[in-house]
Amino acid sequence: MDFTLYWFMVPVSMMVATTAMLSGIGGAALFTPIFLIIFPLLGPEYELASPVAAIGVALLTETFGFSSGFVGYYRKRLIDFRSAIPFIAVGAPVAVVGALIAQVVEPSQLKGAYAVLMLVLAVIMIRHHAAVEQPAVAADRSGGAADGRLKRIITGRDGQIYEFPVPRQGRGAAATGIGAFLTGMVAVGIGEVVMPQLVKRHRVPIPVAAATSVFVVIVVVAAASFTQIASLVSEGGVGAVPWNLVAYTVPGVIIGGQIGPRLHGRIGSRFMERAIGGLFGVIGLAMLWLVARELGVI
Repeated sequence: MDFTLYWFMVPVSMMVATTAMLSGIGGAALFTPIFLIIFPLLGPEYELASPVAAIGVALLTETFGFSSGFVGYYRKRLIDFRSAIPFIAVGAPVAVVGALIAQVVEPSQLKGAYAVLMLVLAVIMIRHHAAVEQPAVAADRSGGAADGRLKRIITGRDGQIYEFPVPRQGRGAAATGIGAFLTGMVAVGIGEVVMPQLVKRHRVPIPVAAATSVFVVIVVVAAASFTQIASLVSEGGVGAVPWNLVAYTVPGVIIGGQIGPRLHGRIGSRFMERAIGGLFGVIGLAMLWLVARELGVI
């Protein structure tokens, strides 16, 4: 195992983690196509053993990247831990199920599912307007929000006070479950469904929603990644995991995870949303082309 092979992944991982922190998407959404599309173009020595190995490493790397971002948001005191619990309770076990199913799915089917998901997310992110920052929710004398729901107050380290209705999982549990299942199976989904729910459905202020979403993603992705890595080890031993790649992606995302929160608010949300949506579209089309070539369609 050549531990100098993937040296270039340190700066690449820094950029991926910074982008993930700024946009609220999971870093694995960008790592997986790098592993499955770019690496084979660099040469056979760079290619990973299977899509499952690529997804497992992407999820493991994302866990460290979001953990680093979590520290940044925790220092800013923006994470609403109580609101995160319902999302984690649904997402973590479902992500494990998705990770287990990924072990028995054909590689081409796994790549095809990933391609379709990327194209769907691209359309959603490009067409939907970025969430608008919500003002503080007016509270009545009983300590509830104006719509009758209980309110929650988060005070940031800078003294900024955020008031909003207490988020409820409710009907959103289905979306959370689907996102978690896809995360376990193809490394994308949970971050893309939690953030919109918090901001658009529950009217959580964007800074608190982003910080809380990061915490949810960490737990759900950790459950999926550990399941994927454990399956790889059980089938092929410790050597089945490309540690020479992990050795460079993990330090990179830890650094990028600190840069992202520092840049929060300096780049327009709508710009980031469209840019990531366009990138997802390119990734989806490239992955479809790859699958079609492997199946002999083209």
